[in-house]
Amino acid sequence: MRRLLAHRNARLYLSGQAMSLLGDGALWLAMGIWIKVLTGSSAAAGLSFFALALGSLCGPLGGMLADKVRRRPLLIVTNLATAGLVLLLLLVRDRHQVWLIYAVMFGYGVSGSVLGPAQTALVQAIVPADLLGDANGVLQTAQQGLRLVTPLAGAGLFAVFGPAPVIIGDAATFLVAIASLLAIRIAEDRRAPAGQRWLAELTAGARHIARTVALRQLTVTAAVVVTAFGLSETVLFAVVSQGLHRPAAFLGILVSAQGAGAIAAGIVAAPLMRRLSEGLLASLGIVSAAAGFLLLIASPLPAVMAGCVLLGASLSWILVGIMTLFQRRTPPELMGRTDAAFTVAYTVPQTMAIALGAGLIAVLNYRILLLVIAGLMALAAGYLGTRREQRQAAAAGVPEPAAAMAD
Repeated sequence: MRRLLAHRNARLYLSGQAMSLLGDGALWLAMGIWIKVLTGSSAAAGLSFFALALGSLCGPLGGMLADKVRRRPLLIVTNLATAGLVLLLLLVRDRHQVWLIYAVMFGYGVSGSVLGPAQTALVQAIVPADLLGDANGVLQTAQQGLRLVTPLAGAGLFAVFGPAPVIIGDAATFLVAIASLLAIRIAEDRRAPAGQRWLAELTAGARHIARTVALRQLTVTAAVVVTAFGLSETVLFAVVSQGLHRPAAFLGILVSAQGAGAIAAGIVAAPLMRRLSEGLLASLGIVSAAAGFLLLIASPLPAVMAGCVLLGASLSWILVGIMTLFQRRTPPELMGRTDAAFTVAYTVPQTMAIALGAGLIAVLNYRILLLVIAGLMALAAGYLGTRREQRQAAAAGVPEPAAAMAD
């Protein structure tokens, strides 16, 4: 950690990202609660997450853009545009304008499809290869750990003052991210044309994943994992209202419990990864998620809180393991498109699962859905944990032969 923070660029970038994540964490939950209040429908609230995921399907275009232009200017412009988009939410007055919340959340997803690949590639450029795990651990600890304050802050501000402070605060964090990007010292060359047809360039990241066994296995696993998490998006509202008999805003407490687990898991993620491997760290996270979802079936609040802590821990370990392996096994000139291809590979099933979950919660008991979700997690953990390629030491960091195609 000390070596990582000794790097000026890494220190500036990570601090700026932490502030941006602060606003993101407050906004997405507040928007779901807002829709629930306006419409009285858990399904309608869950569809806000669906709109966000749907916008993320623009990932391939965002990844190609991130590999075609300089990443820092691209991040600055996109952050500025997203701040303006978020401020449109101030125009919503009643349930008849819920469509505008969905539209902004969709735009938020489109923005993320550009920001995500560009940020992943920029981290790869400014952080030494042997510190990538530490950088991803810090980012995930910040992202998930901020759940300790952002859901409570977002839900609390919404409950007391309405949505305006949450909206304005989120827009302001994008400006902080821009300031940190402007302060980074990095010389980026203009990207030379690849000389390929646009379709070949667009799919270059997907082809890299397909011919790299370890990355392909992670992608398959991630598709199953996000399907389970997608089904849980709407289920969490039912856990609060039907299982705990609390108001919708209480969801902020549960998400904060996830943050507590994420902080603990994020701190130990990089050391664990050095002892195990990126893939086995992700497998450990998936097992933690399965246990967490099973605990949500229980009615007592302590059991549900413990389940949320395990879910928070799972997110840190899964994401740190996946992101680090992708960065270590991908050439810099392909990083944006590879990140985007991976994002689309899991966003499609995630989007479908969120929509399916919003429909199923109206006809099935939420406890049945939680059993299905835990089963999917167990299946994913069993697959990934038994792959020989995922047991290779993380410290090796050696790209595997592209010709190896057998699982």
